[in-house]
Amino acid sequence: MHKSLYTCPMDPEIISKRSSKCPKCGMDLVPIERGREDINHKDMEKSFKKRFFLSLPLTLFVLILSEKIQEWLRFSLSVPYQEIVIFVLSSVIVFWGGLPLFQMGLSEIRAKKYGMMTLVSLALLSGYLFSVAATFLFPGESLYWEISTLALAFLFGHWIEMRAVRGATGALKELTRLIPPQAHLIDGESLRDIQTDELKKGDLILIRPGEKIPIDGEVIEGVSAVNESMITGESVPVNKSEASSVIGGTINSDGTLTIKVTKTGDETAISQMMELIRQAQDSKPEVQKIADKAAGFLTFAALSVGISTFLFWSLATSQGLIFAGTLAISVIVIACPHALGLAIPTVTTITTALAAKHGILIKDMKALEISRKLNYIVLDKTGTLTEGKFGITDIIPFAKVSKEEILKLAASVERFSQHPIALGIIDYAKHKKIKLEAVKEFRSIPGKGALAKFSGKEILIGNQILIDEYKIGNKKIIFKKTEGSTYIFVAIDKKLIGAIGLADIIRPESAEAIESFKKMGIKTAMLTGDHEDVAKLVAKKLGIDIYFADVLPKDKVNKIKQLQKKGNIVAMVGDGVNDAASLTQAHIGLAIGAGTGVAIESAEIILMRNDPRDVVKAIRLSQKTNSKMVQNLFWAAGYNIITIPAAAGAFYKLGILLRPEWAALLMTASSLIVVANALLLKREKL
Repeated sequence: MHKSLYTCPMDPEIISKRSSKCPKCGMDLVPIERGREDINHKDMEKSFKKRFFLSLPLTLFVLILSEKIQEWLRFSLSVPYQEIVIFVLSSVIVFWGGLPLFQMGLSEIRAKKYGMMTLVSLALLSGYLFSVAATFLFPGESLYWEISTLALAFLFGHWIEMRAVRGATGALKELTRLIPPQAHLIDGESLRDIQTDELKKGDLILIRPGEKIPIDGEVIEGVSAVNESMITGESVPVNKSEASSVIGGTINSDGTLTIKVTKTGDETAISQMMELIRQAQDSKPEVQKIADKAAGFLTFAALSVGISTFLFWSLATSQGLIFAGTLAISVIVIACPHALGLAIPTVTTITTALAAKHGILIKDMKALEISRKLNYIVLDKTGTLTEGKFGITDIIPFAKVSKEEILKLAASVERFSQHPIALGIIDYAKHKKIKLEAVKEFRSIPGKGALAKFSGKEILIGNQILIDEYKIGNKKIIFKKTEGSTYIFVAIDKKLIGAIGLADIIRPESAEAIESFKKMGIKTAMLTGDHEDVAKLVAKKLGIDIYFADVLPKDKVNKIKQLQKKGNIVAMVGDGVNDAASLTQAHIGLAIGAGTGVAIESAEIILMRNDPRDVVKAIRLSQKTNSKMVQNLFWAAGYNIITIPAAAGAFYKLGILLRPEWAALLMTASSLIVVANALLLKREKL
């Protein structure tokens, strides 16, 4: 049914539809099973977590037993064969705990794409080998505690990173959950349940009221309204009758339908949407991390300066090989991107905690890197700018009947229905504290309305089609309508007494959010599956710059691409299944937390509340976080510009010699500085 996907064995974040080379490390991509992507991410996360927590107590033992730590903290502790114990513990930490770091460093070297992991591997290995030599070959200061804590810090960083990476492909899994596992197959005169994936083209299936439609097909018999908002974004249920097409994953409202299967496998709408999400993931612009660039530069700088330092002091001076080797190791250690490794994780850890307090969940930190360039926000209408449910806009009497009476009669009849329009009327009646009456002989007319009897009179609630069928009035009813509203009519004994207007309710917070975007210099666009008149009205009321109406899922992705091709950095805000591909395609995807799991899995940022003002908070937080990240990276790289020459002996004639232990201390100090700077984020107000 589906083709294989391929992933990098060292970085499961890389997923491709083709067997090729990893664009990051150059390794051959290996096939994975469809739906196994999230498991691979989880395995990597578990691996780093396990190595971190098992290495943690070993590192604490190394620190306690290290003479330098004891000297600093003014305590004394010794055990038999202390140096051997420290050597063994450090060996386990470096080679078992740090194994994934060496593997990724080796992958970078093989691919000739040298980056942070190359230098991390070199620093760990050179520090370890120097310490072994100082232990067994010549007397000297070892660096066991420094390299142990270094390995531990990077294990923690990669564990946190894998947690963010996991879920990148979860949207595909969530899409499959829309499809019910079984379908009611009509087999001659009998009805039997079979697995949905066993259906074939031409099969007839029965859909009862309230059930999900399992597969794409055509209505053969029956009339009903189908909620397609999770696929098309259309807030109003779509009437279905003979010859109408239906989509798998949508919900049948109030009628019984007999459907002939017309599409299976990759042909279905859900499968095509899954393909759209994969394409969006493949084509999503890659944001080159500043830290990787800096680490790549440091790799060449450290190697070049380290080798030059060793050659100069061993060949051009009389200091000897041990002195030259000591300085060379100092260069490697001090150039190690320890601070670079902490610069982003510390900021993001504090950012995620701060965001959680404001009801914001950040899943992918890449969004933070590009938010400062954001100049367009695209918002889905239904469920994002609006509440995604019907509210009454007006009640129009056609006879000497009060608005309250019309509402009471309509709600009394509709309380037996689960149709979205009926629920809107009932909610409004409850809000107005109107006491509902008991009705008899209720009968739902799928896709049109309902009938019931009250005090011996026939009450009819329905749309224009139902009014025409019952010949209530001789012509089309003309009255002043509220723009963007859908109207249903109320009649007693075939005499029209009034109309009720309903519309998808605009969230009161939406206008404030749009105004905030304008103040930030960000333009806004609205995407919706609703009709032109509804989209135009909402856009006008909220002051949105541009809108796109009657947009299908594929078109939503194309609209995002269209804005991107014009050079815009685009954020997408949505809550429905139909938003999943466009959320993935956008540079930043933000999902309303009350939306579908698919939208949440596809987004980098999730808003836990249904408040579009939280989008403003999320962007402000992203911009502040990005600023802190840049500051930390500037410091982490900048301190190397000063300390690397010092470690190489450039100031030796001035009496300044930076030994490995001092190099490690300065490296630690640099790390503390970036952590302290990150902590300042807690003072920021959104």
